[in-house]
Amino acid sequence: MELTNKTIIITGASSGIGAAAARLFASEGANVVLAARRADELRSVADDITRGGGSAVYRPGDLLDEVYATTLTELALERFGSLDGAFNNAGVVGDMTPVPDMSIENWNAVLATNLTSAFWAAKAQVPVLKEQGGGSIVFTSSFVGFSNGGLPGMAAYAASKAGLIGFVQSIAAEHAADGVRVNALLPGGTVTPAAGEGNPDALTFISGLHPMKRMASPLEIAQAALFLLSDRSRFMTGSPMVVDGGMSVRLL
Repeated sequence: MELTNKTIIITGASSGIGAAAARLFASEGANVVLAARRADELRSVADDITRGGGSAVYRPGDLLDEVYATTLTELALERFGSLDGAFNNAGVVGDMTPVPDMSIENWNAVLATNLTSAFWAAKAQVPVLKEQGGGSIVFTSSFVGFSNGGLPGMAAYAASKAGLIGFVQSIAAEHAADGVRVNALLPGGTVTPAAGEGNPDALTFISGLHPMKRMASPLEIAQAALFLLSDRSRFMTGSPMVVDGGMSVRLL
């Protein structure tokens, strides 16, 4: 029970890695506060957890809204009396197109969802954790932001995920002495709706790019996030932790 009595915010919790993390963290003893835009899917995940004896609350909303980010921390404190960590996992790939053909709307949307939402989350979460004597925050970046290797059509996504690593390292340096640990999780291809789940051709292609010749399950990535949120990683902060089936090795 790695997270017994710890309260964890999880964004992007309605599906994929976020939903897997919600179920896993709850099974490890955490009180989970679930956030995403899709209310019905979010409710379903929360209901699964509570039916299984876990502790979950949810609040749908837009992660680009500063008030919503603050509301999530307030919900954690009101319902569970503390906030011990967060898994800021929400993100989008956006349109995969060469830069000359990319719209400014797509560029802005990807950077806002993947990077600006992290800014609002940190502004809301860090002061609470600092006041309570510490905690752990994990942001989902990507191997694409670490060692892109020239993957075509992913400029907006790569820029946002690389920026997120720098953002994480700055916060980590600012608040390490406060006991607030901040790390980035860098998954490889994972079987989620954003990665073509339900499209066998897409999954086969992406799997073939990995030296392990398969993609990760959402649970495998959630387990890595669990490590970063647990006391087992208490001397880690500012780290870009790669969990990518060897993709970054292949691309370097």
